Amino acid sequence: MRPLLPVLLLGLSLALGACAPNAVHMASPSADTPWAPNGKENGIWSAQGEPSPAAAPTTPGGAPDFRVPANPELAMMPQTPDIDADRPYRLPELIDIAQRNNPVTRASWQRAREAALAVGMVEATYLPLITANVIGGRQTTETPVRVSVGAQRYFDTTAEGVSPSIALQWLVFDFGQRAAVADAAKQGAIAANVLFNGEHQRLIFDVTRSYYTYGAAVTRTRIARQTLRNSTAIRAAAEDRLSKGLATTVEVAQARQQVAQSELRRVQAEGQERDAYQALIAAMGVNATLRLHVEDAGNRRLPAATNVPIDSMIKLALAQRPDVAASYSALLASQAGIKAAEAEFMPKVFVAGGVATGQGSFNANGLPNIGQQATGSGVLIGATVPLYDAGLRAAQLKQAQARTDAAQSTFQRTQTLAVTEIVAASNALRTALESYKAASALTAAASTTYDAALEAYRNGVGTVTAATAADSGLLDARQAQADAHAAALIGAANLAFVVGAMTSRDAVP
Repeated sequence: MRPLLPVLLLGLSLALGACAPNAVHMASPSADTPWAPNGKENGIWSAQGEPSPAAAPTTPGGAPDFRVPANPELAMMPQTPDIDADRPYRLPELIDIAQRNNPVTRASWQRAREAALAVGMVEATYLPLITANVIGGRQTTETPVRVSVGAQRYFDTTAEGVSPSIALQWLVFDFGQRAAVADAAKQGAIAANVLFNGEHQRLIFDVTRSYYTYGAAVTRTRIARQTLRNSTAIRAAAEDRLSKGLATTVEVAQARQQVAQSELRRVQAEGQERDAYQALIAAMGVNATLRLHVEDAGNRRLPAATNVPIDSMIKLALAQRPDVAASYSALLASQAGIKAAEAEFMPKVFVAGGVATGQGSFNANGLPNIGQQATGSGVLIGATVPLYDAGLRAAQLKQAQARTDAAQSTFQRTQTLAVTEIVAASNALRTALESYKAASALTAAASTTYDAALEAYRNGVGTVTAATAADSGLLDARQAQADAHAAALIGAANLAFVVGAMTSRDAVP
């Protein structure tokens, strides 16, 4: 039986090796056959007991069914924030809800924590590494004897022992390599923290922009409803004149067409309002089914035209924008990487030591055990000097220098983009404010025109065509005014964001 042991081990190895190709059965058997879990995936379907992929799912008509099997655990949504449905929420309150519930800011916070822990991991390399080790074993040897002694055909020996030890390893001097790596890690942590603040700034801006866009959509809906009432008034006047024999059926048809057109615009405006609300909820990062009452931003006071010189805004932005600061930290980290690569060419001095004890025993064919116990300790001081590595370190140094050059270009590009965004945001805000002023004057004139055209038609001195045209003109003017109002508010928020000044919920315009 003893010679069969190697054969059994070989057979077991072959059997285990044959398991690897069997894993392909986890996939679909063909490209046009639906996949279905078999309950052995150790994943989201492992507890469902779904059918084997061999029994591919089909629709009632017999066609392949490529639906993913349902798992109720996947439908569990995060807890909805506490919302009072009876009170209107102002913009700062919406921003507060977003900052407390948006997963983007939480993920950014975790990345900042991860980068901070990386600094501690690098600093830990300055301290010695102490390990405890235990080695134990048992060895049995069977040697056939030339001449059997009774039933004894083998000479058996057994050796066993245990050796615990404590070892110390300490890199004492490395020509600043660890310091360079630690500096790079610190710059990475700084960048992660800066970007964390930047994520909050972006979240504030996204919620602010969506809030003003929603406010404009609400205003457009209100204008569309008012226009529908105006069109209805024109239709009533046409029908009244027709009943008195003072109007034609064509005039009534024109008035009714205007009502139908106004009704269509109302429906479209209400749809845009619903879309704008969903965009606001999405910007906040909360459940799309959440219903809350948002305070109307239609009457929000517009910011005054900024008189701050562009040069001053550019200097302010370059000094405090998160992306610029993070890009500069990345540049410093890459420069530290060059120092770390250069230190690879220098020797390293280390200290090593250990304390060990061991005990063992030896037994031969039942003879009395032979035991032994020993204790030892030692301290070593050494140095390692790299001599030849086929150009690996030189390539690593060039790679670090290339990363630094790329980081320098990225930093300059970030500065240029910041300047471009500031100039564009300033121009957009000025245009929006001027557009609102012009749209307000147009709205006043269009309102006067509509009132006059309707009154003239009622009194028989005007035409229904002029009245409906005035109605459409008033609608366009009011909507242009609402859009310009929202654009001015969004422009002010965008300028504050690109300058890096939108730093809290109280900083919104």
